[in-house]
Amino acid sequence: MKERIIIATTKSWNVANALKLRDDYSDEYEILLITNNADLNYKTISEFNPKYMFFPHWSWIIPEEIYNNYECVVFHITDLPYGRGGSPLQNLIVRNIYNTKISALKVEKDLDAGKIYLKKDYYIGMGSAEEIFINASSIIFSEMIPHILDNNPVPQEQNGDPVFFKRRKPEESDMVQMDFSSLQEIYDFIRMLDAEGYPKSFIKLGKYKIEFSEVHEKSDEIVGKFEVINEK
Repeated sequence: MKERIIIATTKSWNVANALKLRDDYSDEYEILLITNNADLNYKTISEFNPKYMFFPHWSWIIPEEIYNNYECVVFHITDLPYGRGGSPLQNLIVRNIYNTKISALKVEKDLDAGKIYLKKDYYIGMGSAEEIFINASSIIFSEMIPHILDNNPVPQEQNGDPVFFKRRKPEESDMVQMDFSSLQEIYDFIRMLDAEGYPKSFIKLGKYKIEFSEVHEKSDEIVGKFEVINEK
């Protein structure tokens, strides 16, 4: 009988990679893909009885009865224990930290405090948030999950003093409130918010909201796309 694993994710790029992984490992594993939080319940999980559960870019709380009874692995774009908490990519970029890690860690009660299975170097100094997430997804599904499945590593305690990040709020995407000192900071601010499901950088002009995306550097200027929204 094949061993079983579950992949729980919602982002389109992760779903595509999960389906590919399911095909690649079809001879060894039966893989259940969960894309809806309502399906992440103990009854479903216990009936399927997975060896591992992987959560790339999962936005909801994982129930305690699930992570206490099954080996649950999440992925975090910081070099843990640095950067525990919300909005890790954005919090790194606003701090001008471009060389980081993707950490695969065991789910425990305290947020991002679990033991580490492995880490991969990752550069976030260019590209939109969506491009960064897509590239990270490729590493997670082509390198990190296969490494865990093939080697069954014993996770190790995090080393060092934790540094905590706060989850960003939509209103923090307002560019007017920022005190930019360079074009680089403007470029970073726009690109770090440019991804599926994220509140894009914006400015308001009366009843109009102008959102920015698809930004790139061009000699001594930055160019990109904007959209004007009538908020009435």
